[in-house]
Amino acid sequence: MKLEGKVVLVTGASSGIGEAIARHLADEGANVVLAARREEKLTDLAQSLNDQSNGKALVVKTDVTKKEDMENLVQQAKDTYGKVDMIINNAGVMLLSFMKNDEVDQWTQMVDVNINGVLHGVHAVLPDMLKQESGHIVNVSSVAGHEVFPSSSVYSATKYAVRALSMGLEKELSKTGVRVTNISPGAVESELTNHITDDEVLEMFKDRASSMKKLQAEDIARSVVYAVTQPDYVNVNEVVVRPMQK
Repeated sequence: MKLEGKVVLVTGASSGIGEAIARHLADEGANVVLAARREEKLTDLAQSLNDQSNGKALVVKTDVTKKEDMENLVQQAKDTYGKVDMIINNAGVMLLSFMKNDEVDQWTQMVDVNINGVLHGVHAVLPDMLKQESGHIVNVSSVAGHEVFPSSSVYSATKYAVRALSMGLEKELSKTGVRVTNISPGAVESELTNHITDDEVLEMFKDRASSMKKLQAEDIARSVVYAVTQPDYVNVNEVVVRPMQK
């Protein structure tokens, strides 16, 4: 149990990558604080972890777009466990659309969740991490933050921003004891594509579905565990995880 006694916040923990990360961290002995808007799903996950894993789980209903919610998440963790050792800024939405279709509300939603959600997470944990001279901030970006494809313009812009934030933070915090890791998953089998409403994009994905190999959420969770279980003097700055193509 490499993370026994560690306290880890996981945003977007109600499904997909976030749920898998929480399970793998708890298996390593971490006390995980589960954050998302879907409280019922978090409660089911927490019961499973408390019954079957090596760590404990706490549920805090959280909207990452609200600074106050993220501050409350940290406070609840400290009230229960006394500290926060890590945060996994995983919450994100992928509302792919072609720019000509003018989905302005969806653009704004991606900026709010994918960028502001990460900023709010950093804001909430960094002061205490600096005081204790230790901590780990893990930001989940995407391979879409490395390259842009048709319909991903805004989504990619948000994920490029997450990578830039991670790189800047790593440089700022290099002598503080606080580590920063950026995780960039490739295509993962998850709920993300279920929220796409642009019919042209859906048709494009339908055409590619038979030839597109996807990762599983557990593949990303293992990369997070790898990054956060290194010795204190090792900072894994970036991990890119792509599926092998058929």
